[in-house]
Amino acid sequence: MQNIFSEVDRLQDEINQHRPLSAHLKQQIKEYYRIGLTYSSNALEGNTLTESETKIVLEEGITIGGKPLRDHLEAQGLSEAYDFMYEVIASQTITIEQIKQLHRLFYYRIAEQRSGVYRTEQVLITGSKYPTTVPDKINTAMIEMVTRLNSLRLNLHPVEFAAQLHKEFVFIHPFIDGNGRVARLLLNLVLLQAGYNIVIIPPIMRAEYIRSLEKAHVEDRDPVVFVAQMLQETQKDYLRLL
Repeated sequence: MQNIFSEVDRLQDEINQHRPLSAHLKQQIKEYYRIGLTYSSNALEGNTLTESETKIVLEEGITIGGKPLRDHLEAQGLSEAYDFMYEVIASQTITIEQIKQLHRLFYYRIAEQRSGVYRTEQVLITGSKYPTTVPDKINTAMIEMVTRLNSLRLNLHPVEFAAQLHKEFVFIHPFIDGNGRVARLLLNLVLLQAGYNIVIIPPIMRAEYIRSLEKAHVEDRDPVVFVAQMLQETQKDYLRLL
C-alpha cells in the first residue's frame, strides 16, 4: 500500500520546506481551515449553510434568515470542537475522553444531556447494509478500538492510521448523533499530530466517501485511498496559500 502514500509524502515534504511558519501565518491558516472544515463536514450531513454563510455565522455571530436554528448550532459547535482538536495535538495519542469531549463540544447546544454520552438505543447508518455496534457493547468496543490502534500507530503510515480510526469509529457509531462530524475531527487530529495537513471532504464527494466506508467492511484499501486523495487536494491548497 506504500505507493498510495508517495504523492502525499512528496507534497508534505514540500510543505515542510516552508516551515516553521510565523505565529501570525499559522493562525491565519488555522482560521482558514476552520471555515472550510466546519462547512464541509456539516454539509456532508445535510446542513444547509453555505461556506460564506458559515463564515458569517462563525466570525460575525449573525444568524442567516430562512436557515434552521440547528444549522447555526451545528456550525458553532463544530467550530468549538475544532479548537479543542488543536488543543490536544501535542498529546500524540487518542483517548476516550478526547473523543467524548469532541462530541460534547459539538453537541451540547443541540442536546446537552446527550452530549459526550454513548447512545442507549440502536441506530442505523443511512445507505449501509451493515449494523452498528449494539448499545451495551459500545463502551467495550471503544476501549478496544483506542487501545489497539494506539498500539499499532508506529507501524502504520499516518494516513492509514487516520483512515483506520475514522472507519472503526464510524462502524461503532457510539453517539446518538454527530458521529460523522466527530469521525472527521478524529481523522484530522491524528494527521495533525503526525505533522500532516488537514483533510477536507467536499460535499460533492459525499457519494464516493460513503461508498469507500461501505467497502471498508470487506477490505481497507478504499477508505485509505480516499483519505490520501482528499489529503493531496488539501495539501495543494495549503501550498497555494503559502
